[in-house]
Order: sequence, then C-alpha cells, then structure tokens
Amino acid sequence: MTNRVLIAPSRYVQGKNALTDLGNELHRIGKSPLLVADDVVWGIVESTVAESLRAANLEVARVGFNTYTTPEAVDELVAKIRDDGHDLIVGVGGGSTIDACKAAGHLAGVRWASVPTAASTDAPTSALSVIYNDEGEFLEYRFFPRNPDLVLVDTQLVANAPLRFLIGGIGDALATWLEARATERGQGSTMAGGRPTQSGLALARLSWDILHEHALAAIDAVRDGVVTPSVEAVVEANTLLSGLGFESGGLAAAHAIHNGLTAAPSTHGLTHGEKVNIGSTAQLILEGAPVDEIEDFIEFTTRIGLPNSLTEIGLSVDDRDALRAVAEAATAEGETIHSMPFAVTADQVVDALIAIEGISRRVRAERGLPEPAPQEEH
Repeated sequence: MTNRVLIAPSRYVQGKNALTDLGNELHRIGKSPLLVADDVVWGIVESTVAESLRAANLEVARVGFNTYTTPEAVDELVAKIRDDGHDLIVGVGGGSTIDACKAAGHLAGVRWASVPTAASTDAPTSALSVIYNDEGEFLEYRFFPRNPDLVLVDTQLVANAPLRFLIGGIGDALATWLEARATERGQGSTMAGGRPTQSGLALARLSWDILHEHALAAIDAVRDGVVTPSVEAVVEANTLLSGLGFESGGLAAAHAIHNGLTAAPSTHGLTHGEKVNIGSTAQLILEGAPVDEIEDFIEFTTRIGLPNSLTEIGLSVDDRDALRAVAEAATAEGETIHSMPFAVTADQVVDALIAIEGISRRVRAERGLPEPAPQEEH
C-alpha cells in the first residue's frame, strides 16, 4: 500500500508590512542571500528590502529575472550562486521568479526562500517548479526533496498589486479541493510522492470554504488597496492552504488541462489561475458532477471575474485542431489527469472543453450574469 505523505515549508510568515521583517527572517537561514526580482518588482520593494537586510547585517545582492522559468534561466541563476558564493536564494515576485529560484537553489545545494508580491498562485510553498520553454509552453515538473525554508507574504503588497493577480490566485486555489477529492477517489499519487493525507484533504477543503466566504469581500478591499480580515483570509487560502492542499492532496484534470492550454497561443496572455479555472470547469464536466454544483461553480467564478468559457480565452467550439492539441497535451503520459478516478482520453477532454461554452452561456443567461466576453475585451 502506498504511504500517505504530507510536506510543508519550514516557516510561513504573513501579515501587513511583513516585508520589513525579511532581513531578520533570512538571517535565520543564511548569511549571503541572492535576491532575484524583475525590475518592476524591485522598483516597488527595493527600499524596504534593502533597509530590512542592512538592519540584519546582510548584504543586498540582487539579480533581475524577466523570463519564463526555462532550463537556461535556472542554470544562469545556479552559476550566479556559485560564482558569488551565496548560501541562500530568495525569489521576490511572481510564480516564475519563485519557481526559478527553487530550481536553482536545489541544483546549487543552497537554501531557498519565497517572497511572493501577489497572491496569484500557490507555487511559493511547494517543493516543485514548473518548467517552460521560451514560448511559455509547459515542459516538465521538477521535484525537490524539501519545501522552501521560508515563505513570507506581505499582505499590503498583495493589496497594492493588480487585482487580476488576486483573482487568478483564487482560480488556482479553487481547483485545489476539486483535484484533491478526485485524487482521493482514485488511486493516483500526490506531488508529495504518496497518497493524499487527511490533513492535505482538509486543508484543500478549508481553502475552498474560505474562498466562498471571503473572496468577493477581499476583491472589494483590494480594489481600494486596503488590507482587511477577508484579504488576510484569501491570501492564506491562495498561498498556504492551497499550496499544502494541492501538494499533499493531489492534482488531477484541472492543472493538466491548464498545462495543455499553454500550447494554445491565444492563452499566453492569461494568468495561471485563469487557465486553471477553465480546467476546473472542464473537470467538473468530465467527472459528471451534479448539475447544481457545475452551475454554482460557473456563477461563483463569473462573479469573481474568472473565465469559464472558451470565448474568454480566445478559443471557440469550432477551433477543433487547437482543442485537440490542448487535449493531447493534457492527457500525455505522466500528466496529473491520470489521477482522476477513471481513465480520461483526449476525446473526452475535447468534448468537455466544447461543453463548457454552452453551459456557461446558459447559466449566465438564467442567473442574470454577463455573457462571456472575448479575451481582448478584458
């Protein structure tokens, strides 16, 4: 019998203006950190980060990052770590920066920390990185023997970030419970390397429940750039609870379809969570979920501002070749769709993707919601 496994970051810190504590937190785990941040992020955080590190007697060494998490980008960071003698790498920014730092830290044999500046994915807590090519197409998952040594989230930074990032994080996190329960019903393994734990499943469900209670209020608050208890709750759900829940609860069809969608050029402008939400909607169709559950999910995610139709991601029911390419990639050997409690074929994925268009339009019409708008109108 396969063991059940739970893994987690060593330390998680979240709060308004938590970035002022970064130096003290990094000092616990290293003496020569390499900070990795793109120019936009660095322009926002530089003064706070520099002051915090200097107060902790740490040198401020930063390198830019302006690409997808490609094998070449990871190797460049490894060389920088080794050439300059760093013992810790710190990803400051979005999921690509953080994933690159985790992969580089592992290869270089140093510790690593995640400092997300938006609650846009659950990547910061995990012991894996998603690797893409230069065009943003999914290549592989890389798994590591441990999670980040530190995850630090400043909720004021999250509230100041573009609202679309928070909404995307909600889409990523909503998938966590749907995929964890599917993995538990089947025989698949989680990203932690075992069967789902009850803790992982409970955290995945807690993330789902918090988002249904607090997401709309958090979106209202972030529109005004303020931190409220709902913002704190949603940030924790998007980052920590979803991170633990997906990794020790399991991924299934939603993220596999996300990976498949990266093969469609029209989706390259979407956030991770926006693509995942298409996968979640299709997964509900694939598994024959109760009609009320599907319709409620479409209504809720529409109110959140997430896409749940082909129209919204630049595709249509007539784009059969593109949908076939997505489905073939989503059902490739080793993809997480094979953790579903039944065999899934590319034909079934194509059918589910086509089906979400009509269902989404009907539900929106019946419940007085806006019709799906083409991607360029967002």
